[in-house]
Amino acid sequence: MDGVFMKKFIKILSCLVLLASTIWMADVWQDKKALQENLIRLHVVANSNTKEDQEIKLQVRDAIVAYLEPLVEQFSDKEQAMVYIADNLTSIQQVANDTLEELGEHDRAVAYLGQETFDTRRYETFSLPAGVYDSLKIQIGEGKGKNWWCVVFPSLCLPATSEGFEDTAVSSGFSKALGNSLANGKNFRFYLLDCFGKIEKLFH
Repeated sequence: MDGVFMKKFIKILSCLVLLASTIWMADVWQDKKALQENLIRLHVVANSNTKEDQEIKLQVRDAIVAYLEPLVEQFSDKEQAMVYIADNLTSIQQVANDTLEELGEHDRAVAYLGQETFDTRRYETFSLPAGVYDSLKIQIGEGKGKNWWCVVFPSLCLPATSEGFEDTAVSSGFSKALGNSLANGKNFRFYLLDCFGKIEKLFH
């Protein structure tokens, strides 16, 4: 009798563990979808990897962030921000080219809005898992230099170096668990998000 009871107990316990794991994995998958549905990445590509071109890349980045940040803050969701950026892509590109002209550079910048694959990215106080994201890409010249990545919507480029990232992420519509995972960048939840993203990249 004890043996039969123990077998039933183990079977029930196994089912409960499987059910809990499935629910938790589904919750993590929802976090993965939330990242794609709420983020617009900013991707600035330098002309080359020379020190001068890398410094120019950062100055173009600063100009784009300064131009866009106060504008996208007025939008409550990503779709509104996407429409605005799409409608003003020429103006955004002009900001980059005006910056290049002020620096005395002959290279031109081209702005694109679309989907790109991204590797895992770790900033000073938060991390983003690999995956496919909507992206505003600014390519300078031949675009053969190193990239600079951040998030144009919601405005996370400045909180990337502040202690308020987690609060900013949660107020932008992410769950508290997701905000904590991004701020931590090393817990098991982030690891699963990153694995999902790397698998997704393989099929994009």
